[in-house]
Amino acid sequence: MSKPILTCSEKSVRETSLQDASLEGLVREILIRVGEDPNREGLTATPRRFAKALSYLTRGYQQDPKRVLNNALYSVQYDEMVIVRDIDLFSLCEHHLLPFFGKCHVAYLPNQKVIGLSKIARLVEMFARRLQIQERLTCQIAETINEAINPVGVGVVIEAQHLCMVMRGVEKQNSTAMTSSMLGAFRDEEQTRLEFLELLRNSRNPRM
Repeated sequence: MSKPILTCSEKSVRETSLQDASLEGLVREILIRVGEDPNREGLTATPRRFAKALSYLTRGYQQDPKRVLNNALYSVQYDEMVIVRDIDLFSLCEHHLLPFFGKCHVAYLPNQKVIGLSKIARLVEMFARRLQIQERLTCQIAETINEAINPVGVGVVIEAQHLCMVMRGVEKQNSTAMTSSMLGAFRDEEQTRLEFLELLRNSRNPRM
């Protein structure tokens, strides 16, 4: 009997299921190594839950920034600063696989094209759903927008708390990390850069 032909979506589901099953076995081994019994009541479903959670938290690897921005690039005569601020982000630190989370603020000066506002948030989400360091995440967002619409300039600022600093290591519960990536006019023109940063400082976010 010939094997059934699977569609692309069916193949993706099947591959994900196989990956999850492989992860489940690894998680069971981890539980044993830390001194737990994976067969006790509270842990019997943990390997499956963890595998699904990790697949969800790293789904950005299956996304393409060009497809995320597809059909949301618009020609328009507008040359003032566009800012999308307070975009919530949650990611996993690539060094310890512990979460970091915070806010992302994106600004750009259009050059005959703008991006649909919700797509900027989706772009942040896509890159955040990969194993990351905050510095790279900041640059990836800025560089992708720069490549997509060739604006006069792009500025990205991220402020985040890292559980690898809060829960372990130095255990500084109130520490935050702030990173920025400035391209084009935001790097070359001090007035443009200061306008962006001043707008963030005057916002309702008390930490800026």
